[in-house]
Amino acid sequence: GAPTGVAAELAATAAEVVVHQCHTSACTSAELLYAVRGERDPSDLGGLAAQMDRYRAAGRRIVFTNGCFDILHHGHVTYLKRAKALGDVLVVGVNSDDSIRRLKGPDRPINCLEDRLGVLAGLGCIDHLAAFDEATPDRLIRAVRPDVFVKGGDYSRESLPEAATVEELGGRIVILPLLHNRSTSNIVARIRQSHHPVRSTEFNGSHLHAADLGQRSQITVR
Repeated sequence: GAPTGVAAELAATAAEVVVHQCHTSACTSAELLYAVRGERDPSDLGGLAAQMDRYRAAGRRIVFTNGCFDILHHGHVTYLKRAKALGDVLVVGVNSDDSIRRLKGPDRPINCLEDRLGVLAGLGCIDHLAAFDEATPDRLIRAVRPDVFVKGGDYSRESLPEAATVEELGGRIVILPLLHNRSTSNIVARIRQSHHPVRSTEFNGSHLHAADLGQRSQITVR
């Protein structure tokens, strides 16, 4: 047997693996080894595919989703928790920096891939992270072969380029609603707006223009 300290640490790790599962289950030796080694290399698709096979052999239900996750916010976290609730293992594909620039323009991403992966790795609902540089995560989906593929927003099956691959592999597509007015684009827009020069202000319903600011000390607000 292992020394008491090591055994206690392994037991705690196994307990952490189990509590992240949505259903009653036990921690398999493969899952425990994976957790102890911390094998979360986001570029190792071969290792990821092998781990997915072990999950399937243990009867685990695999969920996959993907996104940029540029500035992680409440909407992201809520969405990811809902995705995890659809199965036992959540795999998240993350767009590379170049991929985001192609999608959203030269001023994005705000946070580099390494930072985005680091923040996402801190979420207990995520079991595996994988980066991809292509326009779609098709190659990732083929490696993971998810039971459930999740997207958020106003998508339909017909508008998802990944749909054919998911269904070819026997997966189910689930579209989750996003939280209203929660997006990285909105956050970026608010930050940019807050850095614009003040053009006008409000004084108890009276509109004061920027040109009048020099006279501000002479104005009595009633």
